[in-house]
Amino acid sequence: MEATIFSGWVYDHLKPHAAAVKVAHPLMLRAIAASKKKNDQIDAGKLADCLRCDFLPECYMASTGIRERRRTLRCRHLLVRQVVQLKNRVSSLLMETGVSYNKQRLHRAGYFPELLASKDAIDKSIRPLLRLSRDSITRLQRIESALIRSLQRDPLLAERVRRLQTIPCVGRITALTWALEMGDISRFRSIRQAISYCGLCGDEKRSAETAVRTPLSKQRNKHIQRVLVEAAKLAPRYDPDLALFYAREKQSGNANRATHRGCRGGCSPSPSAIANNRRHSSRFFGNRLSSMREQCGERRRTIHRPRTWTKDQAPARRDS
Repeated sequence: MEATIFSGWVYDHLKPHAAAVKVAHPLMLRAIAASKKKNDQIDAGKLADCLRCDFLPECYMASTGIRERRRTLRCRHLLVRQVVQLKNRVSSLLMETGVSYNKQRLHRAGYFPELLASKDAIDKSIRPLLRLSRDSITRLQRIESALIRSLQRDPLLAERVRRLQTIPCVGRITALTWALEMGDISRFRSIRQAISYCGLCGDEKRSAETAVRTPLSKQRNKHIQRVLVEAAKLAPRYDPDLALFYAREKQSGNANRATHRGCRGGCSPSPSAIANNRRHSSRFFGNRLSSMREQCGERRRTIHRPRTWTKDQAPARRDS
């Protein structure tokens, strides 16, 4: 079947009654969408033909427990966005009426009541709106904290999150997002596949001898990408070594490219690291992808490929 918004519960319902259930990746089925005549019967026939020829682009389906907890974490992100919108609304109300306020202390618990206590400074028309916005912000923040605590105490995630948080610069949000969005890390056969899934690489369009690399690909898990980028932006503020690493990478390009290299730190050496004859700082996001696998007790499978030799490089044969 093709992946849709309700394919999760259909998958769970069919799995006990079928030998194998496969969910097709919708972006990889462009031939169905581009066809001139399209209906459910034709789409089902094309999916069956792809499955018969072993051409079905199957997408990964996480376990039911992981999907349920992932839904909770994504709901938490929605609450955070609503809190930010309300805070921006409070600031805009004060600016519309010409009220001077301390920008750094506006949304702190002690400063807001003091601001409302000044009767002459704030107009009466916006006082109910300010109180309503502030109450909504407080209520949403409490719900968000309760969701995070429930996920941290969950027995399915507690041990893995604890190990991930032992990595420097990895907090509870980053650890929870990694554990839930990445799922079983052993499904990635290489670091490159994990980088692609996190959206830390661009598309490649090659024709003959011309190759064009685009910016970050849109085919990625946007939730894990957002968290990794935010962590890479915040980490240099709290660690001098990370700030030095970020400044060195920023000299060779722009700020976004330096942040991107920070996200991929530990996965592939940068040109500056090679020039300095040293590896990436192991503290930079805890050698993100590789260290997270090791802390979770999960090591990637090593694929041994036979080495090809040229005639001049072939080793001398030993006589028995």
